[in-house]
Amino acid sequence: MAEIGITTTVPVEIIMAAGHTPVDLNNIFIGNPEAAKLTDVAEEAGYPRNICGWIKGLYAVVINSDSIDTVIAVTQGDCSNTHALMETYQLAGINIIPFAYPFDRDYDLLSLQMDKLVKALGTDWDKVAAVKHRLDAVRAKVAEIDRLTWQENTVSGRNNHLFQVSCSDFNGDVDNFEQDVDKFLEENRSCPEGQEDVRLAFIGVPPIVTDLYDYFERMGARVVFNEVQRQFAMPVPVEDIVEQYRQYTYPYGVFGRIDDIRTQIDLRGVDGIVHYVQSFCFRQIEDMIFREKLDVPILTIEGDKPGKVDARTKLRIDSFLEMIR
Repeated sequence: MAEIGITTTVPVEIIMAAGHTPVDLNNIFIGNPEAAKLTDVAEEAGYPRNICGWIKGLYAVVINSDSIDTVIAVTQGDCSNTHALMETYQLAGINIIPFAYPFDRDYDLLSLQMDKLVKALGTDWDKVAAVKHRLDAVRAKVAEIDRLTWQENTVSGRNNHLFQVSCSDFNGDVDNFEQDVDKFLEENRSCPEGQEDVRLAFIGVPPIVTDLYDYFERMGARVVFNEVQRQFAMPVPVEDIVEQYRQYTYPYGVFGRIDDIRTQIDLRGVDGIVHYVQSFCFRQIEDMIFREKLDVPILTIEGDKPGKVDARTKLRIDSFLEMIR
């Protein structure tokens, strides 16, 4: 069994079916109490200052690891800087397995990519199907955490974020992760309903800012919809694993995401949207499309390196919530 790094959500069932442990490098990076220093490691190695902090963090996590010598890198459907990240990994002697999501959601092309990954890792589709069945049971429990967030108002936006984003790799241990989910559900079913008066949707990539959700709640607002994190948890249950990753919205373009966002905004009674964008990321351009296509107030927040919410952003959040009220 080996630890295999992933740069974003991939068909994790294939990794597990091959007997390996998936490691979401993003979660390892942002979960490090000295995450900001990891970006410095990348800059000291030669990464430019004006490159996404997430990419620099992913580089440093692998370079500093004694257990990860293989990375599955998504070459289409995620960050445009991943290509150069792969090359710097290769320069350091890391084995790279490329994976691409077809932009047009073509079933056959996606199936081909997944089949290549099955063969590269030395497993078979029967084993993959068995793992999918196991993971779907855990994902259903995480979906219940999501329901408690927006329907019962007993789960914070931060906890909603954490459990859903962890479904990218199930924290490297499905059994332990499921136990954590079960314990959390048991504790939160009897929690009092939250009293926040503003209901927010959080769209865009997960934030590099570490206390954003906490600040929202201190100001009387709560995130009841985490767009991309929810997609990591595969919210559309289907039997066909290729179709499952075809329904996954994040890699395929902004308009499919907008359809999902609209549906969830109406379902969850959202008052306003927080669109998080990462400094130096091409996805910042999508902000103009969201503003054109979505009919609720939008606050765009930009983050650079790991750290707490700065004073300027706090002022903008305060003004946005006051405007909604």
